[in-house]
Amino acid sequence: MTSHQNTQTMKPATAAKKLGVYLEATPAAFQEGVVSRAELNALQTDPPEWLRELRLNGPHPRPVVAAKLGVSISGLARGGVTEALTTEQIDALKAESPEWLQKERATQAEVRKETVRIKEKHKTEQAKREQQDQQDGQDQRDR
Repeated sequence: MTSHQNTQTMKPATAAKKLGVYLEATPAAFQEGVVSRAELNALQTDPPEWLRELRLNGPHPRPVVAAKLGVSISGLARGGVTEALTTEQIDALKAESPEWLQKERATQAEVRKETVRIKEKHKTEQAKREQQDQQDGQDQRDR
């Protein structure tokens, strides 16, 4: 009895997301087919020219645009950016630095600071619990 290993495939939208590119800007052959895990790995390891070009110049999907601008995806929407942007458009927005972008960057910075604060708080609480557990264990052994 032989076992057949099924090739794991994904929709082009999923592959584009994993590659960090805007699906509508990819070649038609990519958009219309399915992508195997092996093909995705090959695209990531040795990207063809079209993929290198998309990653460099765009248009970029919203998560990439948000990361390049230093804001959240929600912040993009609040700023009225709903479409994919090219690197040139992103650079122009950075240079223009509209009020909404400054506000969203500040908000994002606060969110990051709060996330770090909460992580530190949890680490401190965990250390206290572990110390208390050790002390409780020592107290039981001493009895």
